[in-house]
Amino acid sequence: MNWSIALAGLWGLTANVLAMIPSKDNHWTRAYILIAVGVPILGYVTYQNGPWIGLIVLAAGMSMLRWPVIYLTRWTKAKMQGMKAANK
Repeated sequence: MNWSIALAGLWGLTANVLAMIPSKDNHWTRAYILIAVGVPILGYVTYQNGPWIGLIVLAAGMSMLRWPVIYLTRWTKAKMQGMKAANK
């Protein structure tokens, strides 16, 4: 096992432990920190192991941080629908 996969595993373990601890802001601060730390780790994994393993690690991270992904999808969809209405 190389260092990038070990870091990704440690990130996943940390994300699960942080999810178990109660939070007053519904874990959003922790999610932002995990995203900021996870993006460089994802780049490192992709660099060392190739794009397919990088996609697997990305899917694993997205499954753990699903609410930021859901809100980003909703926001993007609303912006795209707003652009469609403005172009008509």
